[in-house]
Amino acid sequence: MRAFNYDIPTKVYFGEGKIKHLPDLIKQFGNKVLLTYGGGSIKRNGIYDEVQDLLKGCEIFELSGIDPNPRIETVREGAKICKENDIDVILAVGGGSTIDCSKVIAAAAKYDGDAWDLVMDGSLITAALPLVDILTLSATGTEMNFNAVITNFDVKMKQGTASKHLYPYASILDPTYTYTVPANQTAAGTADIMSHTIENYFQAEDNAFITDGLSESILRATIKYLPIALEDPENYEARSNLMWASTVALNGLTSMGKGGGWTTHPIEHYLSAYYDITHAVGLAILTPRWMQYILSDKTVDRFARYANKVWDIEETDDKFAMAEEAIEKTYQFFVDNGLPMTLPEVGIETDEHFEEMAKGPAERLSRAYVPLNPEDVVEILNRCMTEGSE
Repeated sequence: MRAFNYDIPTKVYFGEGKIKHLPDLIKQFGNKVLLTYGGGSIKRNGIYDEVQDLLKGCEIFELSGIDPNPRIETVREGAKICKENDIDVILAVGGGSTIDCSKVIAAAAKYDGDAWDLVMDGSLITAALPLVDILTLSATGTEMNFNAVITNFDVKMKQGTASKHLYPYASILDPTYTYTVPANQTAAGTADIMSHTIENYFQAEDNAFITDGLSESILRATIKYLPIALEDPENYEARSNLMWASTVALNGLTSMGKGGGWTTHPIEHYLSAYYDITHAVGLAILTPRWMQYILSDKTVDRFARYANKVWDIEETDDKFAMAEEAIEKTYQFFVDNGLPMTLPEVGIETDEHFEEMAKGPAERLSRAYVPLNPEDVVEILNRCMTEGSE
């Protein structure tokens, strides 16, 4: 295993009713709160009213309408509100997009320059307002990490940033708040969880036994519980396991002792930057095609383990057959749970921008599990135009 440091300062309040801790978490920082959220689902499901009631006596400012691919313009607007009103703490209520956006708002509120600087260079983040979040979608893991991804459509970039200052102070994880998440968002969120785990699982370091075992457990949990959550949206066992899987998949534990570059995320960021598609859907479309593309004598052992430990495929001497079956099962799992699995299904009808997009992540992909050049990326994207895992 590689050496590592692990220090996560985020306090996690997991379980039904944990919102009762919200007043103490917020008021220790002050009275002025910026409440951030997305399209208004928190008003329909009652969380908004619950927050307002619990924070009586606080002066609450609001920033709503945060997009699924959060924009730099929204970050700038939020930072302006914070600066003009001396905001003490940010409360983000929503999924990964809302929390990511709020993280960068928190940093931009303490920065004199343009917020996009902080996205392009996380080292410029030297302070941030405290952030508390209430998670309403099991997907990104941002509730317990120091990462955030912001889109700038003016320059066609979807860029991640990171800083120790971006850790949420506390995250409230109540699985019942995900009961009303639509089926398509539940499935897409689970694909995101799986992709985070797979990116870390397929790395050159294969001696991290405990880390790999954790990743396999997360993947098995998503495979087990997504169909249950879709069939019975208020199944607490399913929703709670998916929510904790989301958190653990990207709070650093699945990369301990491993390290290395990711592949499908850098590629998908350009799909989203050019076409504004749902991030997790893009990952689902890309993942089995990438798997098939990199399957070789060098990677087949890892794929055979994935087949056996994750999909319960019987071990045989034919590791390539095991790998092929596992890749097909991965593809079919996404199909069976209602996810679009071709680019035309999400509105990308031609390969017009593929060559241009493929150049963007080139430097990052040079450090991937299997390094890819722009020509490789174009080929993978072309495979995503038609049905099937190949």
